[in-house]
Amino acid sequence: MGPTAAGKTDLAIEIAKRFPVEIISVDSALVYKGMDVGTAKPSIEELAQYPHHLVDIIEPIDSYSAGSFRKDALRLMADITARGKVPLLVGGTMLYFKALQYGLAELPSADPKIRARLEAEITQHGLAHLHSRLADVDPVSAQRIHVNDPQRLQRALEVYEITGKSLTELTKGKQQALPYRVIKVILTPFDRAVLHRRIAKRYETMMENNFIEEVKTLFSRPDCHANLPAIRAVGYRQAWSYLAGEYDKNTFIDKAIIATRQMAKRQLTWLRSQKDGVWFDSGADLPVEYVVHYLQDELH
Repeated sequence: MGPTAAGKTDLAIEIAKRFPVEIISVDSALVYKGMDVGTAKPSIEELAQYPHHLVDIIEPIDSYSAGSFRKDALRLMADITARGKVPLLVGGTMLYFKALQYGLAELPSADPKIRARLEAEITQHGLAHLHSRLADVDPVSAQRIHVNDPQRLQRALEVYEITGKSLTELTKGKQQALPYRVIKVILTPFDRAVLHRRIAKRYETMMENNFIEEVKTLFSRPDCHANLPAIRAVGYRQAWSYLAGEYDKNTFIDKAIIATRQMAKRQLTWLRSQKDGVWFDSGADLPVEYVVHYLQDELH
């Protein structure tokens, strides 16, 4: 686990070279086909040599939830274990990690009509309006869900409108034990300035690798629009606004870098709550041997 640009994919591949593991991606953006550059998706060569489950499994117009991830991950983990290997879960979508380890309450399915109306509210009144509405009916969720997280804001309000009960009320005490022993490796540069430089460098590399052309392809699709969860992903959201003429290229890059830093801050805040996690510094070099020795001790 770790924030964006921490080196998780590189470390996972090094672990896969040394242990009998199969990699499961824990990333809400890597599930989408055709979104490669902006998600820092492993290369075709890396995926061929070290396959990642749950990468490139749906179209950008499709939806994928924490519940979908938990179901798919548990199925894959059972298959991997049956083959005599160890599931290695790698990524930065902390909600997915939480759903996998602690389970999810039985919540109602999405209602397309309510979703469409909430998306229209975002377009007309903005995300702060939705967040304020949520604070009125579910202050606990409103405190937990960031004002710039449209997918979770919409889901919390949708659940309330369908059931008449808050998400907090419905999920209280609804934990399901994960039937596996969990070893948590947390990877990040301990110096926040190093992480910020890497995030900026990542955007520089993305632009060199035709990120704008990738988003243009999505932008040109009649079935894609700005309120899709895929397009709301950090980086894609800002690039989409740039292509829509809302601001110039330099402003787009600045906004994308700031949004990515904010996401990394939220990721680190959640990771600090994982008291059973062991932290490794990826600030200077990837701490491969330290992690390998730690895993050898834990597995034996």
